[in-house]
Amino acid sequence: MTAQEGLSGSSPLARARLDELLREVLERVGDVLDNQERLSRLLDAVVVLAGDLDLDSVLQKIVTAGCELVGAQYGALAVLSGARGDDERRLRQFVTHGLSDEQREVIGDLPRGHGLLGLIIDRPEPLRLERIADHPASFGFPAAHPPMDSFLGVPVRIRDRVFGNLYLTEKLGGGSFTTQDEQIVVALAAAAGVVIENAQLYDDAARRQRWLEAAAEITAALIGEIKREEALQLVADRAREVAGADVAAVLLRSEESADLVVHVTSGTGSDLQGTVVPAGRGLVGVVMETGERVVALDPRHDPRYDEGGLIAALSWPQMGPMMDLPLCMANSLVGVLVLVWSEDRKAEFLATDVGTAEAFAEQAALALQVASAREDKARLAVFEDRDRIGRDLHDLVIQRLFAVGLTLENTARLATRPEVVQRLSGAIDDLDATIKDIRHSIFDLGTGRGAATDLRAALGRVLEEEAVVLGFRPRFTTEGPVDSAVSAEIRPHLLAVLREALSNAARHAQATSVEVRCQVGTDVVLMVTDDGRGIEQTVPTGGIRNMRERAETLGGSFEIARHSPAGTRVTWTVPLS
Repeated sequence: MTAQEGLSGSSPLARARLDELLREVLERVGDVLDNQERLSRLLDAVVVLAGDLDLDSVLQKIVTAGCELVGAQYGALAVLSGARGDDERRLRQFVTHGLSDEQREVIGDLPRGHGLLGLIIDRPEPLRLERIADHPASFGFPAAHPPMDSFLGVPVRIRDRVFGNLYLTEKLGGGSFTTQDEQIVVALAAAAGVVIENAQLYDDAARRQRWLEAAAEITAALIGEIKREEALQLVADRAREVAGADVAAVLLRSEESADLVVHVTSGTGSDLQGTVVPAGRGLVGVVMETGERVVALDPRHDPRYDEGGLIAALSWPQMGPMMDLPLCMANSLVGVLVLVWSEDRKAEFLATDVGTAEAFAEQAALALQVASAREDKARLAVFEDRDRIGRDLHDLVIQRLFAVGLTLENTARLATRPEVVQRLSGAIDDLDATIKDIRHSIFDLGTGRGAATDLRAALGRVLEEEAVVLGFRPRFTTEGPVDSAVSAEIRPHLLAVLREALSNAARHAQATSVEVRCQVGTDVVLMVTDDGRGIEQTVPTGGIRNMRERAETLGGSFEIARHSPAGTRVTWTVPLS
């Protein structure tokens, strides 16, 4: 008997059971084929993810792949902060799929990590719901948010750390997500963790490479012909660019005190240049006291914050994280490199490796030290050359002029005609004036007129020179940052005015004492007071006129008047800048 004959002879109940069995077999075969297709698409998605090393692109592809694998209309990947003291519940990035740019703009700010999102953050394990609104932890959605019912959320881990959470909503075609959907998304999240870690490592390596290139650029620039201030500006600019910061500043210790001075700035707050930060104030003060870096997520609410520090001087409402890095030269802490991010660029701060940034600051400080040593060597060579020129002028030129002068004096004694004697005397006076001018030039060579430092010493040398003519050494006092604050433009005028005032006191005042005072504040003030017979109310001499013109050229003022009880006071004042 054939099988067909056996079936035809069977009862209706047996045929129904056989049809049911066949349908079940077909359904299982369909499920197997469907799962096989899903696994194939999962493998394809993993391959696509593994081929991309750009972190932002990888995150977007993960969300898109999750939606396509389980048929979800909307998807999102919430990236957790959890770095450098930040609140681990906060979200620093929210990558979406299925929402247009207009919808995202209408919805507004990123989620805060509450409700169902916060539930998965607190308990990083898969969560599958048929209706979001039915869950007790649901907070609902903003007014402009599209409606969502079904929900599937899984954590994305990197090793033993939760990087973020993948959320999928609104199963296409209705219904809820299945157990197979959950398994597929969990597998995708596991693979995504590996891909994200690789992308992060690549991004970190690229950032380190940029730091190294910036340090190499600074070193190469310092080898060439570049001024120190330009080198400092290059340090600030490159540090801000590589770190993605909004503000960068280089503060160096003042030559006159332990205070810090803002030498260069880059980005927002460029008007801070020249700002003085008192010693021990604020976060930069902590760096100078401890020699260690300071990182502050919220500087204004940091316990080390000080109203007199750099943060208050910056006065920037959008200020976010801050990083202060020590600058060391020859085992000495000389300043601080400051980087500041806005709240909107907080992700850039979190992505910056502090150790690499600190290494950049160390290398930049070393390069600056080499540049300073080279400048000192060049300056020493100039001084040596000036000394040689001075010796040649003194030993050769002046001696020859003396010989010529003596010859003319002897010749004048032999002359009988008055007009010849007068001409010879005039020539001798001209030689004396020339010798005096040469001695002044030799002195200027020795003091280095217009040099960037040691103005106080240069003033002292003028006093020593004029003491020979006066017959005594004037009293000399200074107030304020004489060496560091007075610009190269003012210095030669200041030395010339002091020399002229002392020369006038020696020639006309018949003084027995002279007091010289140099004060530097908002203005540069030079006062020369003698106890001589006082100035006569006559037409100003050429020297007085020159002192007045020097002051007026620099936007200042000049005053000469009798001093009580006896003598004359010269006051020469010019603005510091």
